[in-house]
Amino acid sequence: MPPLLPGTATLGVLGGGQLGRMFVHAAQAMGYRCIVLDPDAISPAGAVAEKHIQADYLDHLGLAQLARDCDAITTEFENVPALALETLAGMRVVAPAAAAVAVCQDRAVEKAHFESAGVPCAPHAVITNDIELAAVDPALLPGILKTSRMGYDGKGQVRVKTAAELVQAWNDLKRVPCVLEQMLPLKAELSVLVARGADGQVVTYPVQQNLHRGGILAVTEVPAPDVPAEVATLAIASARQVAQALAYVGVLCIEFFWLDDGRLVVNEMAPRPHNSGHWTMNGASVSQFELQVRALAGLPLPEPRQHSASVMLNLLGDLWFTAEGGPTPPAWDRVLALPGTHLHLYGKAEARHGRKMGHLNITADTPEAAHAVALQAAALLGLPTDF
Repeated sequence: MPPLLPGTATLGVLGGGQLGRMFVHAAQAMGYRCIVLDPDAISPAGAVAEKHIQADYLDHLGLAQLARDCDAITTEFENVPALALETLAGMRVVAPAAAAVAVCQDRAVEKAHFESAGVPCAPHAVITNDIELAAVDPALLPGILKTSRMGYDGKGQVRVKTAAELVQAWNDLKRVPCVLEQMLPLKAELSVLVARGADGQVVTYPVQQNLHRGGILAVTEVPAPDVPAEVATLAIASARQVAQALAYVGVLCIEFFWLDDGRLVVNEMAPRPHNSGHWTMNGASVSQFELQVRALAGLPLPEPRQHSASVMLNLLGDLWFTAEGGPTPPAWDRVLALPGTHLHLYGKAEARHGRKMGHLNITADTPEAAHAVALQAAALLGLPTDF
């Protein structure tokens, strides 16, 4: 298929969240029109797109309208029904494909894919019935029981130490299909962003080091401060293997556990741009969202170049409240007085505790300088400075 040239095509997005919003901004900057399909009447992406189709993701009329008005369509979150992508693919170019997204929607299938791609993951067991529950190897305990589907940001996960706790946790999770992962001693959590075109071209960003709090990404640093070259090389090679084995088209994030004993195991993947890649908006020659646009439109994918050391701070709705619970705006004027700070808010109408409201990128000439400013910004915002 010939590329969809800027200024001549309309791109569609399933999902109206902040990732869709940043995709739309990147596409519009390149001259594309954008249409968002999302059931919410007020959504971050729908607010900035040229058109918002308010419809459920499986609404036949909504999908038909999206296909009629767009030249190619992507998704901004992994839990969009694969059937919606399949339906659209019968009418328009869709990337990533439904089959690739479906792999990411089920942890058991995802782990099988990692193994088939030759990339090691944590020891685990799939639990779908009482027989499989009773057969769990005790060596997997202590572990983390995760629902196979619909879990993200720490949701649908329970830490278990004993067989009795495992049984109770599975019952608490309504006995849905789950994966039990052995709890491993972590040195750090890492991620790699991959972009792959329909022609098989693959490019990657440098390895990103991540800190999570309460199951939600809090801080990303690039270059990864603690990661030796051989570990970074292995992470990037493994991420490319996973993307190639999926015949993936678009931007894909692969998350890794770097263990105390030096091993690298894959944790999970997200078939979309990722929080840990938000630094690319200010610290790289091309952002993850522009690469998503390029892959969807069939344009060349330039090898990203990191031009600035970067730290990303995730901004949750908690920052909009005082310790007593009253509403208060964060001190953006003081934060933005710091050198190399770049604020990205997502246009959400209401701040709520735990809700992702935006992110702050800090760029500098050296990792040490970026880290120092990030600590200052965190202190001004009342965020922990444990990084």
